[in-house]
Amino acid sequence: MTDTPPGALSHRSSFRPGFRLPALPPWAPSWAFLICVGLPTLLAAVYFLLIASPRYVSEARFIVRQAGQTQPDALGLTLQGVGLGTAQTDAFAVHDYMRSRDAVAELERTLDLSRVLGPPGVDVLSRWPRPWESRSREGLYQGYQRFVTVGYDATTGISILRVEAYRPEDARRLAETLLAGGEELVNRLNARSVADAVTQAERARDEARDRLDAAQRNLVAFRNRERFIDPSMVAAEGAGLIGELSATLAGLRAERAQLAAEAPQSPQLPSLDNRIAAYERQISAERSKLAGAATSLVPAVSAYEDLVLERELADRQLSEATAALVVAERDARRQSLYLQRVVNPGLADEPTRPRRWRAVLIVLLGSLLLYGVGWLVWSGLREHRHQG
Repeated sequence: MTDTPPGALSHRSSFRPGFRLPALPPWAPSWAFLICVGLPTLLAAVYFLLIASPRYVSEARFIVRQAGQTQPDALGLTLQGVGLGTAQTDAFAVHDYMRSRDAVAELERTLDLSRVLGPPGVDVLSRWPRPWESRSREGLYQGYQRFVTVGYDATTGISILRVEAYRPEDARRLAETLLAGGEELVNRLNARSVADAVTQAERARDEARDRLDAAQRNLVAFRNRERFIDPSMVAAEGAGLIGELSATLAGLRAERAQLAAEAPQSPQLPSLDNRIAAYERQISAERSKLAGAATSLVPAVSAYEDLVLERELADRQLSEATAALVVAERDARRQSLYLQRVVNPGLADEPTRPRRWRAVLIVLLGSLLLYGVGWLVWSGLREHRHQG
């Protein structure tokens, strides 16, 4: 039997199977808890309470609607969401513009947006660009989304614009510029709507006016060619003359018949016969002027009446087209959109972002939730392994 040094024996015994380190007290947190919960909360507290730069908020409220239009209530918006609404809210077009690349380009041109969102001395985690963001136009657009919020209150129908910036003047100027851009968008929509509404009516009016001008020119050419203003009037005058001649002829015939009955051998009878024959020839000539002959007034009267009818129809069409144009313009004005400011952008006197303690509390609760879920999953896996 060999002798074993005491030091070696004690060293082996300290690593024998089944040896356990002393357990931590029940109140001491585990390393996993400190890493998953304590460290994130500590970092969040350091950042939000000591490092995060304050931001000022400028808020504006506005409505976009047609004249006389009532804003939809919550039920109406719900029905719109499932496809049962009668119309979409016009304010959503302005909302999209305020968060669009066009708005970013306008703000960059007028206010130097990149300087407003990233002034010197601001912490690198809240400014633009952050360390992982690019300085491109797309990067500016993505960063811009963090500073502008546009919402809609379904109960009142009022749109809410909130703009954050590191100086109160910058926040208000951004909000004012966005509202001005929204008003310009509404004006463009109105101009397009009016143009679309009255274009057809104007085209119909112009066509009716051209038709009336053509009918008037044809009528003038006819009068110059036929050398009288109104062939119908000439025909009426001729008919009146024929009537007078016929009446005189009837009187002469009655006089001759009476004279022939009283004095058959009267020398006046040949004179009366000559007068009666002359009146008959005159009546026949006047009738041939009106109808029957190639040079009669019938074709001229027919052509004149067609031209007059064409002019009357064109004039009536022009009147109806003009009235339709007036109605279209009135309806277009009635359907025009209006952006009305309910609350103008304000100048904040103190910063309200970030909400420091709430942010720290959110990090704490989120870390606790993740730690709890992870602990449950790990406990389940360990129990399943022991059972197996």
